[in-house]
Amino acid sequence: MIKSRRDYLAYLEADRISLGQPHSRASYLLDEVWRFQRLLRKVEYLTNCNGNLLRKTLAKLRFKRLSARLGFTIPPNTCGPGLSIAHIGTIVINANARVGANCRLHVCVNIGTQAGIAEAVPQIGDNCYIGPGAKIFGAIVIGANTTVGANAVVNSSFPDGNTTIAGIPAKVVADKSSEGLLIKGYVSARN
Repeated sequence: MIKSRRDYLAYLEADRISLGQPHSRASYLLDEVWRFQRLLRKVEYLTNCNGNLLRKTLAKLRFKRLSARLGFTIPPNTCGPGLSIAHIGTIVINANARVGANCRLHVCVNIGTQAGIAEAVPQIGDNCYIGPGAKIFGAIVIGANTTVGANAVVNSSFPDGNTTIAGIPAKVVADKSSEGLLIKGYVSARN
């Protein structure tokens, strides 16, 4: 969670690296996914660090408009540093879910609650790759370095990580981690 300006800048840099964005004016101005992620981090910073009320309100309004246009429903403070949204398209994350660092999300991903239980949300570890159309819901844990295959329906925990899960319902299909499927923009101090 962003708790200072230093954290804010670190999250932005981790997101930029994970997205593969160069330090160029063109990518800064023209890439809408990168614009969305920068605005997401700005809203998090202004919300968590008691920013100016007018700046916070304007940032939230811009964020809401851009979210609707791109099809993203990603609430602030749900995703760790190094977030990588593959491209424009519907992505829905419940406000109580937690997604770790260096997560790559594809189109039509839904991370939500168990039916009827608002608090039953997924906890997703670091360095996870979530393929197109994946549905992840309920009070489950997905361990670090997990690859979730396209169109998988994940409704049970896979806490060990370092695996590939796929299918309906999801099950372990390979002992292959997410290595090589994403760029790690964030490196924790523990590593």
